[in-house]
Amino acid sequence: MGVADRLRHTPSVAESRNAADRVPSERRLPVLVATVAVVAFLAFGIAYARWPVISPEFDAGDLVFWTALTLIVSSFPVVAPRGSVVSVAIAPILASAILGGPAAGAVVGFVGVLELRELRLEIPWYGTLYNHCSTVVSIVSAGVAFWLLSGTSTGTWNLVTLSAALAAGGIFFVVAELQASASVAVRQRRSLAAVASGDLRSYGLALMGLVPLAWLMAFAYVDVGPAVVVLFALPLYTTRSAYQSVVELRRMFTQTVRALASAIDARDPSTKRHSEHVAGIAVEIGQEMQVSEAELEILEWAGLFHDIGKIGIPDAILLKPGRLDKAERMEMNKHPVKGAEILANAERLRLVVPLVKFHHEWYNGSGYPDRLVGEEIPLLARILAVADSFEAMTAIRPYQTRPKTLEQAIEELRRCAGTQFDPEVVEAFVRTRTARGLGELEPSSRSSASSVSTRASGPQAIPATSKGH
Repeated sequence: MGVADRLRHTPSVAESRNAADRVPSERRLPVLVATVAVVAFLAFGIAYARWPVISPEFDAGDLVFWTALTLIVSSFPVVAPRGSVVSVAIAPILASAILGGPAAGAVVGFVGVLELRELRLEIPWYGTLYNHCSTVVSIVSAGVAFWLLSGTSTGTWNLVTLSAALAAGGIFFVVAELQASASVAVRQRRSLAAVASGDLRSYGLALMGLVPLAWLMAFAYVDVGPAVVVLFALPLYTTRSAYQSVVELRRMFTQTVRALASAIDARDPSTKRHSEHVAGIAVEIGQEMQVSEAELEILEWAGLFHDIGKIGIPDAILLKPGRLDKAERMEMNKHPVKGAEILANAERLRLVVPLVKFHHEWYNGSGYPDRLVGEEIPLLARILAVADSFEAMTAIRPYQTRPKTLEQAIEELRRCAGTQFDPEVVEAFVRTRTARGLGELEPSSRSSASSVSTRASGPQAIPATSKGH
């Protein structure tokens, strides 16, 4: 698994309100890159002193073969939904370490993970450096473990070397994932555990399944020679294709959800892309609050679907330019329950249902539909409420021709903290890129009360003064 893509779109992160207690990401990221580079250099040096790259059992031809194979395999990575890069290159890299030792595996890994995007300078130099050095650290750790655990059985087909290979593969994955997750955690100020757990759930078992294949490749190479490429090309290809299919299905599902959300928003021209905006800001808040990767996905889908219940609201009420009367307000307030009922039978969206139903509950218990109080409201629903309200306050609506500026909206959220909103969620929002003016909110909207919100990914909320759109 590469990490260059995680560093590729590194945003400029400003210091938060608690900057005095934190090291800004702009300073921590170079420190992380430099640390991994130094560790990689030292690890290779230590491994080389004990296990030279070239030996009677592993000559220059072997080194070239495994490096070339790794280069070919690395040319077809799978990019996961949130930017993680998954490659089946772990198989040839680990196989080279099994045959030639950790130093040989380090050379194969360092050179073999080179991608065309790096040559085209599509990835910043520090991302390329981090990616290659983290591979060295991972394979040296795995290679040392294999050679120490296999002992005198090294080079033999038996249960001892298979067990050692499985242990080495597990170490490779853990070390690689920790380094990859660290880059995201530092850049996005998220917890290492939240990032790593999402990746482990997504493709951990799939990558571990490549370890026995690496063991087979290594020993088959000894008996068969370079023709091993033909023998193992199919399982490598099918493994990559299987994960690509999973990623494509998830992407297609999310695209379908977005298309449905756009269709819902299209009923009211004034709320175009509203759901997409809400989803984007809700995810930002979730990241600040260190929720898991799975919960971020739920937040995204809930943001896209939170207003699906408005399908059942008559146009006369939904599109009314003025304020709603009491009867109309009561009808409008049914949309969270209607939305929950619509989604209730979709098994894949069952975790989204509570967020859709409760995103209009108030922290003090005066919201709807069930008048839940405080932590009775699911955390993700409290996050969605803040995102929804911010979008509503900063976007033009028929009943609101002069939306609030960024500062005014934040002031309103803080004023309503403890009554309408969870104070902790509000402060988490204040730390997001959107709240700090680094998102897609037009700069002019932060200085003019009459400006228009034009975010491509943000939220909408429901302050006491809004109509609930």
